[in-house]
Amino acid sequence: MEDRIALKKHLSTKHLLGIKNITTDDINLIFTTADNFKEVLNRPIKKVPSLRDITVANLFFENSTRTRISFELAEKRLSADVVNFSASTSALKKGETLVDTVNNILAMKVDMVVMRHPNPGACVYLSKHIDVNIINAGDGAHEHPTQALLDAYSIREKLGDVKGKKVVIVGDILHSRVALSNIFCLQKLGAEVMVCGPTTLMPRHIGSLGVNVGHNLKEALEWCDVANMLRIQLERQEIKYFPSLREYTMMFGLNKEILDSLSKKITIMHPGPINRGVEITSDVADSDQSIILNQVENGVAIRMAILYLLAGKIEKSA
Repeated sequence: MEDRIALKKHLSTKHLLGIKNITTDDINLIFTTADNFKEVLNRPIKKVPSLRDITVANLFFENSTRTRISFELAEKRLSADVVNFSASTSALKKGETLVDTVNNILAMKVDMVVMRHPNPGACVYLSKHIDVNIINAGDGAHEHPTQALLDAYSIREKLGDVKGKKVVIVGDILHSRVALSNIFCLQKLGAEVMVCGPTTLMPRHIGSLGVNVGHNLKEALEWCDVANMLRIQLERQEIKYFPSLREYTMMFGLNKEILDSLSKKITIMHPGPINRGVEITSDVADSDQSIILNQVENGVAIRMAILYLLAGKIEKSA
């Protein structure tokens, strides 16, 4: 593994701030590198010394379980030194600025920062004020690039290629950073994208992104090869966008009866966490058409690839 990836190329950018900021070549390089790391993850000893001299700080200013654990595991599989930062116990509570907080962490000789923040554009802002590699682990309702990359990688693994595939993203498009990053990533890889959900949960100008817009779940599922089911982002909703969860489920929830009624077999995805019985039922989430657990597994390999490739841009002083 180490011999093969020693011939690596670098990403075109110093940071991974969003899918919009990277090229198709970058995406394909990440996928190729992730292929190699998946082999590592399937070995008895699931560790390589690739980032042995690198220190990574995980700065999560917003709650996270899957993404934080996935990044931490990826970092440790690469033998990086890991520092975990919790906003709930930080000096930000005392009025310290984001830049001051991060600069204090960097003074401890941190090489890379993985950051999740509730404010859109926080990672871009930070990248202009500190000289360190930054990976966006989700910024508000803006972007979640590593999720989009692992989703597209999972489609590639399941169907052989992303190009030419029809992918529908169902649910709360308005508040979802996953949806926006997925749209950018899938389009760069040549897929056709549809978004489907209540009119009230659609961004006003979503059609300008070159996606199809639908409001009928059955029609959208008949159209697609892959359905990515999103949860309702209740924590980001300050007003009611639909009468009740029960009504939402009746209109846009995917159950086995609907799945079995389709004229073809489609692939089911979900970025998590799953609200079972709302956007998707357990018998669909756990069915042989679901690749939800594959997404989780692929998330570690994709994040290993991104960390590895960005670390190649770090200049270590002697």
